[in-house]
Amino acid sequence: MATGEYNAITDVPGVLVGQYERTEDGWLCGATVVLPPEGTVGAVDQRGGAPGTRETDLLLPENLVSTVDAVCLAGGSAFGLAAADGVMRWLEERQRGLPVGAEPSQVVPIVPAAVIFDLPRGEWGRRPDAAFGYAACEAATDGSVAQGTVGAGAGAQAGSLKGGVGSASEQVDGFVVGALAVVNAAGEVVRPDTGEPYAVEYEHGGEFGVTRWPRRPGEFPSAGTGTADKRLNTTIGVVAVDAALSKAQCRRLAVAAQDGLAWAVRPSHTMFDGDTVFALATGRKELPKGQGPVGEADAATALDRLCAAASRVFARAMVRGVLAATGVPGLPAYSDVWPEVVVRD
Repeated sequence: MATGEYNAITDVPGVLVGQYERTEDGWLCGATVVLPPEGTVGAVDQRGGAPGTRETDLLLPENLVSTVDAVCLAGGSAFGLAAADGVMRWLEERQRGLPVGAEPSQVVPIVPAAVIFDLPRGEWGRRPDAAFGYAACEAATDGSVAQGTVGAGAGAQAGSLKGGVGSASEQVDGFVVGALAVVNAAGEVVRPDTGEPYAVEYEHGGEFGVTRWPRRPGEFPSAGTGTADKRLNTTIGVVAVDAALSKAQCRRLAVAAQDGLAWAVRPSHTMFDGDTVFALATGRKELPKGQGPVGEADAATALDRLCAAASRVFARAMVRGVLAATGVPGLPAYSDVWPEVVVRD
C-alpha cells in the first residue's frame, strides 16, 4: 500500500480542501469545505439516529442530479448548516453550479452538507454561519490538509477525548482514494485500558507518528473527561476517488467508508450519532471493462477494491484527527492523557 504525496484527500487530483475556524473569545467551532472538480458525481450514506444534514436526498441514486459542486462540513449542530449558504455564494460568484437559465450566471450550486454537535464547547450563539463557509472556500488548496483542532473539528469531541479533522489517502490499482473525517463520536476511539487506537492496525508507514503506545489506562485531568455531553455527537466526512462511477457505485464507496468509521469507534452509529459520509467520484479514470457470469465483472472487482481502500483510509483519517487534536478546558487531547507517547520527528 502506498499513500499519495500529502497522505490526504487532496491527493485525489482536482480535489481542494478549505478550512476556517474561530477559537477565541468564547468561540470554538468551524467549517471545512471539500471542493471537487466540475462534473464530480456525489453520493451519501447516513447511519445513526441523530443526523444533521442538507441536500442528502438529492444524492440518492434514483434522484435526478448526479454531480455536486462542494461538500460542506461544519460545527454548530443544525445552526451550522448555514455555512453551506456561504459555500453556495462563493460558487455562484464563479458561475459554478447546475445551469437553470440561459445566462452563465444562472446556476444553482449543489452543496450537500452535514454538521456535528459541538454547541457545549463554546458560548451559546457562537456557531458557524455563511461567513464560515465562504472563508473556508477562500482558503481552499490542493496541498497538505491541516488536521486536529481545525475547521469543522475545532469543537469536536471523540468519546472522552478531544476530536478533530483527519485525512488520509491510498493508491490502489492506479486510482487514488482519499478521505477526510471530522471525528466527533459518542463512542470511544482508543482502548481505555491501553491508550491504543482501535484502528491502529490500519496504520501505514508510521503515519500516526507514535513509536510506542502507552499500554496503560488513561489518567484524565481533574477538570473532567468531557463525557457529560458526549451522547450528542456525529462523525462526518468525505471519501473521494478519481474513478468514473455512477451514483449507485459512488454510494457503495460511502457505505464502505462507514465500515472504517465502525473500525475506529466503539460503539458506532448509535442513536446519539448522526454518522454521515459523502462520496465523490471525479471521473478521471474509467473502471476496467470485462464481462463475466455476473455482468461487468472487472468493473465490479475494481470497485470492490476501491471500497476496501475507502474503509481503510477513513479509519486512518479518524485516528490521525484524534492524535493531532489539541485539548480545550474540560476536554483533554490524546497527548494530554498519554503524554509519554514518543512522536517521530
